[in-house]
Order: sequence, then structure tokens, then C-alpha cells
Amino acid sequence: MLSVIAPTAPLPRAPNPFNMAQYVLRHADDMGEKTALSLLAPDPAGDQHWSFLDLERAVRGLAGGLLARGLVPGDRVLLRLGNSVDFPLAFLGAIAAGLVPIPTSAQLTTSEITAMCDLVSPALIIADAAIAQPHAPTIPTINTDQLHQLSDHAPAPFHQGDPERPAYIVFTSGTTGRTRAVLHAHRAIWARQMMWDGWYGFGAEDRMMHAGAFNWTYTLGTGLMDPWSVGASAMIPAPGTSPDQLAQLIARSETSIFAAAPGVYRQILKHDLPPLPALRHGLSAGEKLPETTRRSWLQRTNTPLHEAYGMSECSTFISGSPASPAPENTLGFAQSGRHLAVLDQDGRPVPVGTPGQLAIHQDDPGLMLGYLGAETATNDRFLGPWFVTGDTVTLCKDAALRFEGRRDDMMNAGGFRVSPIEVEAALSTHPGVHEAACAEVQIKEDASIIACFYTPETDPVAEEDLSAHAHAHLAHYKCPRLYLPVESLPRGANNKLLRAQLKDAFEARKLNTITP
Repeated sequence: MLSVIAPTAPLPRAPNPFNMAQYVLRHADDMGEKTALSLLAPDPAGDQHWSFLDLERAVRGLAGGLLARGLVPGDRVLLRLGNSVDFPLAFLGAIAAGLVPIPTSAQLTTSEITAMCDLVSPALIIADAAIAQPHAPTIPTINTDQLHQLSDHAPAPFHQGDPERPAYIVFTSGTTGRTRAVLHAHRAIWARQMMWDGWYGFGAEDRMMHAGAFNWTYTLGTGLMDPWSVGASAMIPAPGTSPDQLAQLIARSETSIFAAAPGVYRQILKHDLPPLPALRHGLSAGEKLPETTRRSWLQRTNTPLHEAYGMSECSTFISGSPASPAPENTLGFAQSGRHLAVLDQDGRPVPVGTPGQLAIHQDDPGLMLGYLGAETATNDRFLGPWFVTGDTVTLCKDAALRFEGRRDDMMNAGGFRVSPIEVEAALSTHPGVHEAACAEVQIKEDASIIACFYTPETDPVAEEDLSAHAHAHLAHYKCPRLYLPVESLPRGANNKLLRAQLKDAFEARKLNTITP
């Protein structure tokens, strides 16, 4: 039996004409004054609340104001904004007008955002003065005060058109480490319906809190647009909210579903937790969820965590859910309506139970239009009709998918392919290890070994102790030969573990380790 998952009931095509922002805010008429967005401060006096009607009025007013400035549908708008209501208003306001917004991380430096700006050639920049701006003197820029003034403009109708036309752009480093501009169509929001039951298990009565930054597609989709699409309320913690304060906000806001990256759950679990009677379950994405974190969260809160696998090019498409929890040590199942395969190097499906390249069919409605200005790079991601993700997985007999690691993260031990995820999970169960990352490193011109880089809970652990622990949980060939304590593990803007940086730093003899 081959590793192909074909949809029994494909998702119908998005209606034509279609506007993504209109779809997201479609409950403004029937929900009216119901709270759509709450920005929660540690002190309740600092909370901000927006109703569905408030959001739609502001979004359509902003659309009218942007068009009145002379912008025309198809123009690109670069967003340099923080975690305030300005971000979703600018994002949806641009889409409502038929413009193409480009959300970007507030952490980017001037040189980084300048290179990105040059790549996408925006017609306008919407900027918070506190955030680094691109060096682009010829591109008009408006600040947040001007943005608020634009939202008071006479409302524009939602721009209608083919759901295949561009809606927004996000940046990703992909599997190459090179920044790419990922162009998505209006239909991308329509495709997210497959997550409602396949991951979230939510409805209009829910109160969803997300702990990520607005610029992250995980937060934009799971934290804002998807709740609004079903009429649910979205809760976002104020910038600077600490992990111990997050648990208090979940309790105070009566959050029913909480979403975050695995690292956030680990930080929350370091603190005492208040009772969370309204919480039904949590959602995790952005990087692999360690089983130890999943089990600890369940034990401490009596609520499960449901993980999803996704990427900037197609959002999430594999997940566990309240209706179909993922078997232990798997990502879960292909969401209903998805068409996936596990391929060999030549693009042929491998037998069930065999590791291979995870791929999405080109007809998936959530798949990107392509990398902007990089047709060759786009085409290189396809093997026939399959978009190859760059990750290695195994399709199990029960139809669950097990994550083996990024294709470029996989390690070789004596001819055996070893997943860093499996080794890291085993080492993370040691009481002295806070977090671990594993990589294959070169120690001589003709020799490489598996190394474990870890952050200790307190002091570095004796290497022989860690080795004994590894051998008690793993086959000998999977065990690291080297254990290096470090102050922190490198992560990208979206909190993804960057194993390649550890490997490069070690081989360049520039790794800062902790001295016992």
C-alpha cells in the first residue's frame, strides 16, 4: 500500500467573485455588538475591546481611505506594525480594497526589512515609528495616527474578483535559508475551513486566545481570522505579557481554546497555574511539540494539546483534533479534504511505513500562488503535481503521520537515517535538561557524529550521565557522541529551532558553551 492520502470529499471551490476580508468579517451583520477582539493587559483597566461591527466599519473605512490616496487594486502595502489593533485593521483594510498587504516581523532590522522591501516593491508603507523601517525614501509612508484618520473615511465596498487573485504576501526562509516572498490568493482563507473540525473543534461560542505576534501567519490565521470567520471571539495578550501572566489572562478572560508555540507552553509550565475551568483544549504549531510538554500540560491543566503541522506556503494541513486526537509521537492526520503523499527522491509514493518527503497536491486550495519574482524557485518545489515541503515523515498504518525531521536536519549514524526529533525528545526527559537540539556535526574531514546541544535546568550535566540516559531510551546508533551545554538554542522569528546554526557554529569553532 502506497503513502497517498486522497480526499473522499474535496472542499468545493471558493465562490467567484470573492473577497477574503469580507469572508472574515461576514458575521458583522448577525453578531453586531458581540466582542470580536479583546487586547488583554495584565491590568484589566488596560483592556481594549472591539465588536464585530466596530471591526467591519474600521476595515471598510480604511479601505476607502487607502483608495482615496490613489492606490489601486493590486498595489502592495508593507506593514511595519506591532501587536496592536492597527495590525489586523491595516491587513484586512488593504485586502478589502483589493490591495495586497505584506505583514512583517517587528524584530527585523533596518537592513533586513530594506532587502525585503526591495523584493516586493510596495506602493505604500504603514509604519509604527517605534519599529525599524526600510530605507526607501521614494515610497510613501503613513504612521499609525494617519492610519486611524483613514479608518474614519467613507466606507468602501469590498473589492470583488477571482478568488485566485493575489490577497497577501508573507515572508519565509523555507528550506534554503534564503528569504522568499510567498504570494497567497484570496482563496487561502476559504481553504482554512478544513481546519475547523480537523484541528480546532470550535464554534461561535468559543473564546480563542493566541500568544503569538500578529505578523506571524499562525497568529493571523488561528488567532484572528479563523475565529472571526465562525463568529468566535479572539483574545490577544498585550505586548510584553510574561508567561506567568498568560495563565492568569486565560483564567480571567474565560478563554476556551488557547493557541501558542511549544516554547510558550514550556514557559507557562514553569509557573504555578490558576484553575482554568473554561479551557477545553490547547493548540500547538510552529515547531514539533515534545511529548513531555504535551503530557505535562495535560497533567497540570487536565486539558489536551492538539498539534498541527503547516508551513507559510500552505498553512496547516495535518493535525490532531478533539474529534480525532493524534496518536502519541505523531503529528495527527491529514485534514479532511487534503490530498497528500509521501514521496521518494524521484517523486514516487513510498510504501506505508517508509520515511519519505511530505508533499501536497498542486490543487490544494490553500497552497500558495508561488514565490514572488522567483518562478524557478517555485518550480523547484514541485515533483510532478506534488509540492514538496522539505520535511521527512512516515505515513503509519493507522493513517497518522509521524514527523521525522526536516530533510536538511536528518542525521546519519553509521548509514542509518536518524531523526533529531526522536533524540531530542529522549534527552529532554532528563531532569537536568531544559531543552535539547541535535545535529550531525563534522569533527574531522572524513568523520561526523551526532551532537546534542542543550540548555541545562541549572548546572551542566555530567556527559556520562547524559550518555547513560540516552542509551536507556534509544538504540545505540541514535545516541549522541557529544553533549554540549549552551546558554540558549537559536530560534527564528517564528520560534522555530535552527539546528543548522548550531552545526555551523560548532564546525566554525564559534559556539559559546557553558563552562561547568
